[in-house]
Order: sequence, then structure tokens, then C-alpha cells
Amino acid sequence: MPDIVPNGHAPDSFDDASNGARSLAQLGTFLQNDGWFPQPITAADGYRALYAGDNGEFRCLALIRTDLEQMLFYAVAPVRVVAESRLAVAEYITRANYGLRIGNFELDFSDGEVRYKSSIDFEGEPLTSNLIRNTIYPAVKLLDTYLPGLMKVAFGGMEPVVAIAEIEGEH
Repeated sequence: MPDIVPNGHAPDSFDDASNGARSLAQLGTFLQNDGWFPQPITAADGYRALYAGDNGEFRCLALIRTDLEQMLFYAVAPVRVVAESRLAVAEYITRANYGLRIGNFELDFSDGEVRYKSSIDFEGEPLTSNLIRNTIYPAVKLLDTYLPGLMKVAFGGMEPVVAIAEIEGEH
């Protein structure tokens, strides 16, 4: 498969480019080779893609802050939480976040979007395929794991503590 790069040039044209620009090209190549079918985001340095998990399909954003040499990855839940359920969902994701080693859940109180964010600072280091993989997959796997509980809290009225116990196996 051809490499994906933000400006349409081959990766070797980045020899004199910044680490951030090289990393953006590496991210596109990784996503393409890993079967993500990435689409470039014109308003930002990054790509969008879909991920199909066992419990849902997620919109994903993989962004490179070229100036800061950071990669941010977001897996976005397939539903928006209604206003009446946002406090309960905030408790649920706070309980889910406790003890997580890589990344965290986020809730936008203004519109009900729930997402999982994972990131890495690669300042002064090349962004390798392993670093990309180790940033992306925890996000999609954890959102997929916790999505059933999120749905039960947001739309089924389940108490957050009960939903966490069910997901984490603490019956």
C-alpha cells in the first residue's frame, strides 16, 4: 500500500523536516498499513478513522501537534449523553478513570460527547509504529470495554457504581 503523507510527497522528502512533520507522515503510514483506512483532517495535522469494537463502532481522531511533538488519540462514543444523565455519566467515567494507567475518559458537559483520550509526548524522539500502536489501542479497547456500562447509566438509569462493578467484575 502507498504511504499516506500530509502533503502528498514521499516520506523521504521529510529528511529536512521537523520531527513533528516526520511523525505526521509516520502516523498516516501506520494507520494505512494497520487497516484503519484513515482520512486526512484538513483543519488539523491528523487523520480520522472508524474502529469497530465488540460493543460499538467509534469515530477516532489521531492528531499530531507538530509544534509540541505530541500525539493525541481520541475514540469517541457513538452516542451523546442527554443532559439529564450527564451527572450520573460523569460519576461513571470518574469511577472508570480511577486506576487507569494509559489515557482517560472525558465528558463534554455542553453537548454530552464522551470520548477516551490517549496521548504521548515524543519530543526529540522519532514516533515509531510501536509508540503509535501503544497509544491508539488502549483507547479503543477501553472505550469498547466500558461502553455497555455507559449506555446503561446514560439511557437505562443504572447507578454508576453498579455499572462499574458489572464491567470490572466486582459483583
